[in-house]
Amino acid sequence: MDNPSTTPESSPAQQVRRAVVVAVKRTLRAAGPAGRRTARALTSAHRAWRRSLQLRMGLITLVLSGSLVAGFGLLVAERNTTAQIDGVRQATREQLRLGAEYARDQLSNYSPGTAANRQITAIVNQLKITPEQGGGVVIALLDEGGQATDAVYPDKATVQNAITSGLRREVVTNHKVASQIVSADIGQNGTRTYLVYGTPVPTRWGYLQLYYFQPMDNAESITSDFRTSMALLGILLVALLVLVVMLVTRLVVNPIRIAARTAQRLSAGLLDQRMEVRGEDDLAMLAASFNQMAASLQRQIVRLEEMSRLQRRFTSDVSHELRTPLTTVRMAADLLYSERDTFDPGIARSAELLQHELDRFENLLSDLLEISRFDAGFAMLDAEPTDLGPIVLRVVDRLESVAERAGVEVEIAVPETPVIAEVDPRRIERVLRNLIGNAVEHAEGRPVVVTLGVDEHAAAVTVRDHGIGLKDGEEKLVFNRFWRADPSRARQTGGTGLGLSIALEDARLHGGWLEAWGEPGNGAQFRLTVPVRAGDRLASSPLQLMPSADAPVADLLDAVPRQPSEPPTPAHPAGVA
Repeated sequence: MDNPSTTPESSPAQQVRRAVVVAVKRTLRAAGPAGRRTARALTSAHRAWRRSLQLRMGLITLVLSGSLVAGFGLLVAERNTTAQIDGVRQATREQLRLGAEYARDQLSNYSPGTAANRQITAIVNQLKITPEQGGGVVIALLDEGGQATDAVYPDKATVQNAITSGLRREVVTNHKVASQIVSADIGQNGTRTYLVYGTPVPTRWGYLQLYYFQPMDNAESITSDFRTSMALLGILLVALLVLVVMLVTRLVVNPIRIAARTAQRLSAGLLDQRMEVRGEDDLAMLAASFNQMAASLQRQIVRLEEMSRLQRRFTSDVSHELRTPLTTVRMAADLLYSERDTFDPGIARSAELLQHELDRFENLLSDLLEISRFDAGFAMLDAEPTDLGPIVLRVVDRLESVAERAGVEVEIAVPETPVIAEVDPRRIERVLRNLIGNAVEHAEGRPVVVTLGVDEHAAAVTVRDHGIGLKDGEEKLVFNRFWRADPSRARQTGGTGLGLSIALEDARLHGGWLEAWGEPGNGAQFRLTVPVRAGDRLASSPLQLMPSADAPVADLLDAVPRQPSEPPTPAHPAGVA
């Protein structure tokens, strides 16, 4: 069971995002080496996204401004293209109108025949060289059957193929002016885009078809240049916006980063760290306020440290100074206690009470001295490879008389193989003595079960009683100094109120855990977990903190974790103390 730790609750949206990220990573890792490389790249990108506010602001600005500029650029480019085409349409339509009027006037006095054909040729040649026609415009005159005349420029077949049936139908059948944009290779100059306009030309023998092929090269070039300019301008604008946002974000984030680093140094004990104040703006006000807070905290911490130092020194001095008079009182009390049989019953009882309270007073002085050593940071760990089984048995054996007076049966479940761990035997024995003694005191006549377990990394001892239990929240308060769940209860074991506090410090000195669980009316269970090798970091415990169900000692022995590396040689049989 892992050591309990508190983590902030995440929102449903964060949980969904985390689940999606985990699913994507698993899918990519299952796809082979390329997928694993992609997963690592995504992990690095996700970590950078989460850790850098400046990067997030830059990417958000890039996406939003890029989308806005791209949409605006496409709209402007489309409007420009439409304007170019409309301009070409208007100019070509005007040219077509003038050409149609010229051809109609020239053919108004001619009848079908050779003379009319020569006149048509002259009309086409005249329209080709007339400056008003714009130059470069391909002009074609067709008869009613759609056949090109001899004057078609530059060749009949290409022009006929470039004129679609739909356009010809509008001109020939409906006698309307029609237009269409086509791509054709006219004059063997390569495929080009043309705006084709057609109109009927009335003559004495019917209608001819006049077509103008206006090249769109100039409009396409202008449109392409405009789109290229818009794209470059958009890229420069987006890059400038991203650069400005990142610079502004950097100006804001840098003081925050400096404040975070300064706060980390302050939390590490460097109380003289301060932020540099520049200017008179809001960030300068933040730095000044932070420095004021740091100075105030420094004064408070120094004052509290001085008070704590004086308190520890006072406790240590008083404890040491009490040793001398206590020794004298102890000698006198021992003399009275040894002669109590010769006294009156009342005086004999007083001698016994004096002896008992002196024992408790000595224990209290010892605990106060030990607490003062922990507070001063002078406690040292004398770790050595130790079999924890004999320690458990020895502690239970020494508390046997206390358990008998309380009417409590202590059951022991230890592995048959030695449980070796690098610990300080004296401190571990003191922890177990406190845990088992408290369990006997609060068991209310019900059995107490002591279980020892071990795995490859940790060894653990649980002490389970079935007494009054603990209320919600008391599993942490129980380790406070001089804390008692029920102040009206009389102690059976003569405790000082510092036992569990010292036990907790002993466990921490080993790099281990000391935890409690309890329910009102269902008893309590304490669990001590220490690493098998001194200095290792604990990740889990071989025994559960919350008991799943009560079981006989024989079942507990079967369930106790064993060391896989040790041979099963019987050493410590389970028994009842």
